[in-house]
Amino acid sequence: QVQLLEAGGGSVQAGGSLRLSCGASGVTLRDYVMGWFRQGPGQEREGVATIDTVGSRSYRNSVKGRFTISLDNTKNTLYLQMDSLKAEDTATYYCAAAFSRWGLSLTQAQYTYWGQGTQVTVSS
Repeated sequence: QVQLLEAGGGSVQAGGSLRLSCGASGVTLRDYVMGWFRQGPGQEREGVATIDTVGSRSYRNSVKGRFTISLDNTKNTLYLQMDSLKAEDTATYYCAAAFSRWGLSLTQAQYTYWGQGTQVTVSS
């Protein structure tokens, strides 16, 4: 059974940093395209960052230069380093896994496995 479990959310002031992690069981993350998504209050879920099986990355324009996605294969854990946080980054953040044939993707429909989410609140 595949399980993804996010951690690291919390409350932070604007300009601060957080690092989210996504641990996995039942799946080897390096074999999948991995993504971070978020859903703010009253908003649709949107793709934030993605990394493929060879380490290529892609980001949503609004987080480029501030967020970094990475994968630690030894720990089978996905990370999202978030710096220079803004109030508009407030959301529930989810990690997700897609089959590698999709390639880099910020489209949630292409993702098969999802975590339960972790809340990030940025106060201005």
